[in-house]
Formats: sequence, C-alpha cells, structure tokens
Amino acid sequence: MNTPPSPPGAERTDGSAVRIGALVPLTRPGWVEAGRHLLAGLELAVREVNDAGGILGRPLELVVRDTAADPHRAAAAVDELARLGVAALAGEYHSVVARAAAARADALGLPFLCSSAVLDALTEQPTQWVARLAPAQSHGWRIYADFLLGSGHRRIAVAAQPSVYWASGARILRDYLAPRGGTVIELDMSELTPAAVCDELVDNRATALLLLVGHPEPAVPIVKSVRRDQRLAEILIGAPAGQPEFAEWATLLGEDGAAIPFLRYLPERLGPLGARVGTALRERLGEAPSFVAFEGYDTVAVLADVLRSNGADRARTAESWPRVAVEGTRGQIRFSRTPGISVWQWAWTPVQVVDRDPAEPDRFRILHAG
Repeated sequence: MNTPPSPPGAERTDGSAVRIGALVPLTRPGWVEAGRHLLAGLELAVREVNDAGGILGRPLELVVRDTAADPHRAAAAVDELARLGVAALAGEYHSVVARAAAARADALGLPFLCSSAVLDALTEQPTQWVARLAPAQSHGWRIYADFLLGSGHRRIAVAAQPSVYWASGARILRDYLAPRGGTVIELDMSELTPAAVCDELVDNRATALLLLVGHPEPAVPIVKSVRRDQRLAEILIGAPAGQPEFAEWATLLGEDGAAIPFLRYLPERLGPLGARVGTALRERLGEAPSFVAFEGYDTVAVLADVLRSNGADRARTAESWPRVAVEGTRGQIRFSRTPGISVWQWAWTPVQVVDRDPAEPDRFRILHAG
C-alpha cells in the first residue's frame, strides 16, 4: 500500500536538517483524535527545539507518515523513512501497529522511541533499537484491576473484539483478578449485538462491564444500550484503554459517557514544564490536551537530547537509551530493562484511573492512582 506524502512543510530537501520519522494515525480506521493529539505534541516539541538552536545548529524536522491503524502500512512507512535517512522514528498510538513498526525498525537498525503503544510484547525478542514512554499494558491494567477490586467489583464482564491487544488485556485482568477473588466473563463482540450484551450481563450477574473494543464502533452503541437497560442501572461501565479521554466521546455520548473510568498517564499535578507545555498544547489543539499529546512532546524532548549528544548516528542513539535522563512533562524520564518487556522501558510514568464527572462531563475526576 502506498504511503501518502507528508503534510505540507513536514519535509525539506536541502539536506541540512536532522530528520525524525513520525508514525501517527491520521485517517480512519485509525483513532484520528488520538493521532491529532500525538502529532500536536511532536510538532510543538520540534518547534521549541528549533527555537533553542536545533540539533547542534541544524534544524530538527518531522517526516510524518499516516499509519491509519494498519500494521502493513506502518511497516512500509518504516522502510521508506529508513531510505529517506531519518535519524530515528517516533510516535504511534495503536499497539498492534507499533508492534509491526518496531519489528521493522529492529530489523533495519533504526532507533524507534514509541510514544503511546502499551502492548507488553512490542517486539518478539529483546531489542536494543526500541524504547518506550508509555507504561506497559500489564502495569497500567493491574492498577485498573486494583481500582475495580477496591470499588467492590468481583464479577467483571469484558466485551472484547478479536485483537492481540484486547486479548492481552483480558488475560492480564483474568490473571490478576482470579487469585484475588475476581471472575472475568468474556463476551465475544464478533458474535453479540449491544442488546445481547445486556442480556449476558444480567444472566452472568456482572457488576462491571469493561469495553475492550474500538471507538466509536462498537463502544458507543454498547454504552447507549447498557445505559438504557433498566436492569443494569447499577452496573459500572469501564474503559481501561482510554476511549473516554477524547472530546469525541463526550460529543457522541453526552451524559451517557460520564462515570466510565479509564486509564490515563498523567500526574495529579503537572510541574512547571508540564503546565507550560499544557498551555501551549491547548492553544495548538483548541481544546484540553490529552495525555497522548504530552507523550508526543516528551518523545521529541528525549530524542533531541540524545541527538545533541550523539549526532544522527543510529547505532549510537540506540546505545544511549540506558543513559537517558531527561526532564519530561510528567517527570524524569529514564529507561531500563523491565522483566517481561523486550524494549527499553520508562518505568514508570504516572498512572491514574479517572472518569468524566456526571455533573460536568468536560471535567475529569481522579478515582485512583498507581
């Protein structure tokens, strides 16, 4: 599949720039809103790096490629970006897509700093070429499971679509909850309608339903169906993957989209850097920035620091992951080897369980922190 050209201004041909390839979902079926926030963070950080003198006097440039949530398209983009001579790769939101990109980056010897994807097994084998800012799925989702147990939920249904990412999430929840008295009931959304989900929840006496499905389809119809079913007035709907984070969720669901806890990767209070960047991101986006926008900014902040120390040499960049010590928007960023994780991992960014306040759906409430 041909990869579309970069947006105007994303590339220059004079050879003077240090280039970073950016993988971002910008069209459907990718989660476009997440991609827009990720790109805003990447672009803001690049602008600030260049305002401060660039990389040893050379401008830093993004070469943007739209992955559209397609692993094959992402792998082809990595091949193309490697040929174009980028110093490193950044970005990607979707875990399955990031996994394909990481495999190609590893094979080509191209450093890849993954911004947002959380799948534990980002590569099949340990690699020196890939590092990650987002917390691993097993870390965040166990914190979410602690929140469920602390809220008194023991019979938990998961409405899941077929996917490596959703299957991994269901397994993490099941393995963590079972020894603690919890039961996970899996509902296959390739076979059930939203109305049938309601019947299954009643039949299984579930007290919580977790949405391990895509947004807006079928997440939005499931929420609407459950909210309208009088038998399920007391059930908790949860979305550990973060679907309610973005404004589109509130637009599509209104009050029905409130009180649905999800994971986000922000501290309770941002420090001075985070607050300043948050203000600039809000101006750029025209709305409150999500944690994904901060992930984008931090990605470029780390890569710029590494490139200033090592130039654009790919091997030296990959060798420098364990020496990174960068003040990010959400804390000090350092990478280490974490058991069970094949890439260099920031362990750990702050993790919160939050929801939209039913009294004011544009306001988020922090319910639990890990």
